[in-house]
Amino acid sequence: MDGESRTRKRDRMRSFVIGGIVGAGAAVAAGRRLRPRPRPRQTPAGLAAFEGAPCYRELVDRERSDGS
Repeated sequence: MDGESRTRKRDRMRSFVIGGIVGAGAAVAAGRRLRPRPRPRQTPAGLAAFEGAPCYRELVDRERSDGS
């Protein structure tokens, strides 16, 4: 019975060590993985996106003609 207990403890310890090695390898691999870089915007951001819209240009033209 004492021999079986040692064998079980050894098996548990071996499993623990192997699991630790596999887990550490996974953590290293995840850390080395390249993160995707954000691409530069193809469209203007904020209000600049609306300045090129036809409805905006029409409104500006209307304001210019009404204000003169």
